[in-house]
Amino acid sequence: MAKVLYITAHPHDETKSYSMEVGKAFIENYQEANPNDEVTNVDLYKENIPQIDVDVFSGWGKLQSGKGFDELSEEEKAKVGRLSELCEQFIAADKYVFVTPLWNFSFPPVLKAYIDSVSVAGKTFKYTEQGPVGLLTDKKALHIQARGGIYSEGPAAAMEMGHRYLNVMMQFYGVPSFEGLFVEGHAAMPDKAQEIKDNAIARAKDLAHTF
Repeated sequence: MAKVLYITAHPHDETKSYSMEVGKAFIENYQEANPNDEVTNVDLYKENIPQIDVDVFSGWGKLQSGKGFDELSEEEKAKVGRLSELCEQFIAADKYVFVTPLWNFSFPPVLKAYIDSVSVAGKTFKYTEQGPVGLLTDKKALHIQARGGIYSEGPAAAMEMGHRYLNVMMQFYGVPSFEGLFVEGHAAMPDKAQEIKDNAIARAKDLAHTF
């Protein structure tokens, strides 16, 4: 049995979002194909994702100096404790499915806060004399992303920084398999929007049986 984190970073549901609709098609077909796997939905717009702020740095500093968790302030306990929960959940999973739109050439900021929460030395990577080494070498990941324009090729390709960022982070964590499933061009070609979405859903259903 594999543990799957279905991580969504969109304020809308599948009735208003192309990425969420394709993501839903993928995860439903994945569950049908893998009924024994445990799928956990991590809706980043509903989860408590603390940003790394002065309380977090202060709490981490106290812990690193040898103080116990009980010696932290209530704010430090709440934020540091929650960040630890998120990281442990991420580490315990076997597969990750990220579902995002492309906003301003990247993704919604809540996903950056989430990535910050799981980027912990000694947990998802470690420092060595040869540089950082990823520790999640037995995982796999997928990114489902909707883009109104065309970013997989052409002049806009260099401007896409959402999937590229996740790709860098997955490599940093040592994740050996990271795929992308893109829904793109529907805003640039509204007359083909339905066809573009339908094709993406079909690809998502196929991929659900091999992921």
